[in-house]
Amino acid sequence: MTAERLPTDWKSDAMRRRIARRYAAERRFRAAGLFAVLLSAAFLAFLLFTMVGNGLRGFTGTEIAVKVDFPASPLLLDPNAITDQALANANLPMVTGEVVKKALGADAEQWVAPTAWTALRDAIKADPKILAQTVTIRLPAATAIDLAAKSDGSPEAEAAVARLDKAGLLTTGINWGFLTASDGTDPTQVGIWGAFKGSLLTMLVTLALSFPIGVATAVYLEEYARKNWMTDIIEVSINNLAAVPSIIFGLLGLSIFLNFLHLPRSAALVGGMTLALMTMPVIVIAGRNAIKSVPPSIRDAALGIGASPVQVVFHHVLPLALPGILTGTIIGMARALGETAPLLMIGMRAFIATPPGGITDPATVLPVQIFLWSDEVSKGFVEKTSAAIIVLLVFLLAMNGLAIYLRNKFERRW
Repeated sequence: MTAERLPTDWKSDAMRRRIARRYAAERRFRAAGLFAVLLSAAFLAFLLFTMVGNGLRGFTGTEIAVKVDFPASPLLLDPNAITDQALANANLPMVTGEVVKKALGADAEQWVAPTAWTALRDAIKADPKILAQTVTIRLPAATAIDLAAKSDGSPEAEAAVARLDKAGLLTTGINWGFLTASDGTDPTQVGIWGAFKGSLLTMLVTLALSFPIGVATAVYLEEYARKNWMTDIIEVSINNLAAVPSIIFGLLGLSIFLNFLHLPRSAALVGGMTLALMTMPVIVIAGRNAIKSVPPSIRDAALGIGASPVQVVFHHVLPLALPGILTGTIIGMARALGETAPLLMIGMRAFIATPPGGITDPATVLPVQIFLWSDEVSKGFVEKTSAAIIVLLVFLLAMNGLAIYLRNKFERRW
């Protein structure tokens, strides 16, 4: 009679094979995960390298030093009567062209930017006494000269740059005007401040509307609303609204705020109200999840010591849920900051040459400004577009950093 085989006899080989296959599958899974992380990091590094490589040049500008002999120039101005009207009547663009040709040569007028006369105007306004002197004024270079000075120009422009550089008349440095000016037609003179201020005003309107309404809705649904078919419909609707494409909110804003209420077109007020509609469901969902995370024992303990239901919510539950609410709010705001489609629908793609003075003034925002510059023909707008993207990324990182700070500051452990 054959002896009965023990389970370890007939399972040992199969068990070892299964364990080997299990370890092999685990190694493949870890390798796939590592490959995914490295691939994502490579794409991110490529994006950042490309943006920073092109964008840093957008923060710089090229200037040409031009010697201006005001007494011999065709400029007829009284140093004691310098007014904006007098400067407007002085035909400074023509005078600037004559001054440049006299100082640098007959073909040098195209080397300076079309708006170079503004540098001449600002110098006269700053010190009218120079009208009786010969002074050196730095004029912004034309786009072709600016690109050639950054090793990205045509052969003709590079020859002109070599000539100017040899004479010591060419300088390239930080273009502070890019951070203080607004949109324009000349890429050497455009700035990001108008769009940045428009984004800031739009985000303030969005926050002022979406945060209190979203938090109040979350509190009501979690603490006061009865669980019935009506609240079920509301919950499903809020979850669906959070997934609606942003351009739908733009159509809604166009129909209600512009066509029905006749609010000012292309204003930060309308943009903020439209983005508030898009951000509110995100805040409601984040607020409900944060309120749900507060342990029931907190409520029971507060009620046990005599607190009213309202005191329980506002003195105990909301302070503990605040980190999650603030984190979700700022993440929703960061999403709204990068939106373009809904703002295009309400007309915030206008040419805005001056920064908005308030929420009802015509304005544009950073994503729309990037979109408009990327559609320009001039090659000089390429680096300005990348520089604007860097500003937008810094803005987004600042908002996310604020979210992390607020979460850590208000977070409590129980």
